[in-house]
Amino acid sequence: MESLCVASIAETLREAHQRLDRVSDTPRLDAELLMADALGVSRSHLLLHHRDKRVPEGFATRLERRLEAEPVAYILGRCEFYGIDLAVTREVLIPRGDSECVVEAALGVCPAKGRVLDLGTGSGALLLAMLSQRAGLSGTGIDASAGALEVARGNGEALGLAARARFLRRDWTHSGWAADLGRFDCVIANPPYVETAAQLDRAVKDYEPAAALFAGEDGLDAYRKLIPQLPGLMTSGAKAVFEIGSSQAEAVGRLAADAGLSFEIRNDLANRSRALVLS
Repeated sequence: MESLCVASIAETLREAHQRLDRVSDTPRLDAELLMADALGVSRSHLLLHHRDKRVPEGFATRLERRLEAEPVAYILGRCEFYGIDLAVTREVLIPRGDSECVVEAALGVCPAKGRVLDLGTGSGALLLAMLSQRAGLSGTGIDASAGALEVARGNGEALGLAARARFLRRDWTHSGWAADLGRFDCVIANPPYVETAAQLDRAVKDYEPAAALFAGEDGLDAYRKLIPQLPGLMTSGAKAVFEIGSSQAEAVGRLAADAGLSFEIRNDLANRSRALVLS
């Protein structure tokens, strides 16, 4: 890998593209993002102004990590979600574009002013995206992971939203976890919903937190626990928006009906069922 440091950036990007092809669906993009990060510049600035320069020493280490299937977001320590830049570590799931469907749905049904509860906040992505769009909203994000909450709090501060977002360590499997929280005008969640035996890509299986992924044999354990508790968390007329797996709409809908809730299905950009709006 030492030869990377004497080659030009353009040459090295071509080589890295070829090597990353076995672990990534976007090898060229990955190589460019890692190179830009090593240089401390944006990807566009890299492509416009640095192609003929020598490769910075930090690129080789970043490339080796990606060749071991580590997600680019963890290597960079950040990702973009719904127009905001978020820090991410291995304590939290990497926010996906599919989850923006939850934000869109929630913004469409929540009031302009009010309180939002984010169940299993992780990096704070859902809650902070909503607050960034609505100055009249404040919110609480809960998570059982102290490490995740540290990331979420840091993101709230970095985005200038700390005054409207609080993050609390709570475990929804324990009785009384919400006793002092009050009621909310909107509840959002991207809970664990992967089946225990599901076959996942190495980048997910080896690097992302299992507690935020897996939810029992059928992937429904978190919904079974949370949905019956919703009426006690919501104000009159409030809505809840839950992310679901693409094949789970019917099963989660039945759980909602059993709890006396109605629901609507919202699709993601690939036209797959991705969120349920509950009321």
